[in-house]
Amino acid sequence: MELTKEKLLGFYETMMTIRAFESKAVELFADNQLPGFVHLYLGEEAVATGVCGSLDVKDYITSTHRGHGHLIAKGGKVDLMMAELFGKATGYCKGKGGSMHIADIELGILGANGIVGAGQPIAAGAAFACKYKQTDAVTVCFFGDGASNRGTFHEALNMASIWKLPLIFVCENNMYGISNCQRDHMRVTDVSDRAAAYGIPGMTVDGNDVVAVYEAATEAVKRARKGDGPSLIECKTWRWRGHFEGDPGAYKDPAEQDAWLKKDPIPRFEKKLIEINYAQEIAAIKTKVEDKIAAAIKFSQESPDPNPEDVLTDVYAG
Repeated sequence: MELTKEKLLGFYETMMTIRAFESKAVELFADNQLPGFVHLYLGEEAVATGVCGSLDVKDYITSTHRGHGHLIAKGGKVDLMMAELFGKATGYCKGKGGSMHIADIELGILGANGIVGAGQPIAAGAAFACKYKQTDAVTVCFFGDGASNRGTFHEALNMASIWKLPLIFVCENNMYGISNCQRDHMRVTDVSDRAAAYGIPGMTVDGNDVVAVYEAATEAVKRARKGDGPSLIECKTWRWRGHFEGDPGAYKDPAEQDAWLKKDPIPRFEKKLIEINYAQEIAAIKTKVEDKIAAAIKFSQESPDPNPEDVLTDVYAG
């Protein structure tokens, strides 16, 4: 699959934006500037970037508690995202949703979700709507290895396969469901093997290779748009941090952690870009991203807190 310069540099900018956003979230949370929990996407940037790089604005995604990367890759505005993490009135959810509940319907972002596996039936519903309305849109459902053990996973795959829904299930297998390693919570090595039970294609790819992820997602999207039904893509990757900020991750094998850190998707991709003489463009992107994230933090810090009188606004339908 031939990729243009614009596409390759777009991948790099997206991954760098996710990395910078999450790295700053680490600092801000440690400095007690962010209320609530944050579950970070550090190390998994290639998955969201590659998958969302195959989508159009009209397409939908459902996200997870570890959703910042998905939102950025689908076009989410980092200033509104950052303001939501700060709990400010200018945030995506006006400070009421926090890190785990950001949505932007205009961009097809149906929302991050704090409940493990909850996005799977939502994605099935969205894909059903795409098919029913004949919009040529598809839906992507992001979830982790732990969520593939939930009943919602099996129900959604079964329904999607029966109705041949335009739905791509993307398992971000970062090897841990909270503190429980995949080796200990399922008997299969590859989550993608579970696709066979529902008569749909299943594939496992290197989740730290953005081009490999993009190519797999592009084929699954083409299949879905043609009316050939759902696919399951498993992306093997690694969660750099603990389950949430504040979790030291002491349950991880230090040698395994070190080995995965050496597979960092960004330097791997950057090396390829330098080999094709994009070093100058890389430097410009780094500066652009730094400025964008700095502006998002400034915007958030200067934004007003929510008005207590608005606590029920947008919560209940009239």
